[in-house]
Amino acid sequence: MPVSAFLFPVMGGTDSPTIMCAVLIKFFLRKVRHMSTAKSLQNTKPTGFKKVLHDIWASRWLQLLILPGLIYFIIFKYIPIYGVQIAFKDYKIRDGITGSQWVGLKHFINFFTGPYAYRVIRNTLLLNFYNLIFGFPLPILFALLLNEVKQIKFKKFVQTVSYLPHFISTAAVIGILFMMVSPGSDIINKIITMLGGQPIYFMTEPGWFRTLYILSGIWTGLGWGAIIYIAALAGVDQGLYEAAAIDGANRFHLMFHISLPSIMGTVVVMFILRVGSMMSVGSEKVLLMYNELTYETADVISTYVYRRGLEHNEYSFSTSVVNIIFLWVANSLSRKFTESSLW
Repeated sequence: MPVSAFLFPVMGGTDSPTIMCAVLIKFFLRKVRHMSTAKSLQNTKPTGFKKVLHDIWASRWLQLLILPGLIYFIIFKYIPIYGVQIAFKDYKIRDGITGSQWVGLKHFINFFTGPYAYRVIRNTLLLNFYNLIFGFPLPILFALLLNEVKQIKFKKFVQTVSYLPHFISTAAVIGILFMMVSPGSDIINKIITMLGGQPIYFMTEPGWFRTLYILSGIWTGLGWGAIIYIAALAGVDQGLYEAAAIDGANRFHLMFHISLPSIMGTVVVMFILRVGSMMSVGSEKVLLMYNELTYETADVISTYVYRRGLEHNEYSFSTSVVNIIFLWVANSLSRKFTESSLW
């Protein structure tokens, strides 16, 4: 099993540094493997441990390029794994992690038999599922459409404007959202009133929480999510487009029969990463958006853990095993139907 197969289950997230480091590591590991294979065809290598050292030295510059990504994973992904053991202990701050009493699966049993387990798991899965259905394909479609734009200045302008919202802080995004949907001072309710309707308290209506969450996420992540696909499209052989155009293919044929298949490997990798984090929803945005009136549709695992862990001093719950199961299933399905996978 390649090293990348070990890295991705541990990541458990699709934040930008994680995705970029993962893609770079996968790319450079392939380069290292290719160089080692090419070298072996020319020279007779030693066997055993000496062979490993010989391969590492032969590709030392490529090994150096993946060093920043490895350091990132070690600091932010592997070292924190040490603290996972508190899920199996009755953690007390004064006793520390090693000094706290071991209680086994007590906290897991309490969570799954509790009155809120079904609600928070359901909300977490639904938010991720809706985000996967509506949020994942749009950056791909946007990248494909932007790739068809021939005016370079206009193309750069649209791309810049589209990914600028990514750099707005989550708190500012939620503040803008409140300004747009709060009755009395918002634009949307004024339009509804002008059309003869009644103002809607969007932020206190449980039925509107998921819609607002997904739409705000699409707005902030559309352009940024398309960057990696635009970069992949830049490497497509232009001769394929020219040959298809000679055969009578129009712009849509070129888009869906050349551009999309050419980046399918990248799409599969991003899809597997997204599915691998199906049980994790960032708590910051939900905490800023939800309130007691919207708990029924807004309360997710991370916010429930926050309230139980920090507000009530109970450090207990974990979902990493579920993430790994989702990741393994997505990778297996991808390898079966698309012949592309992470391992």
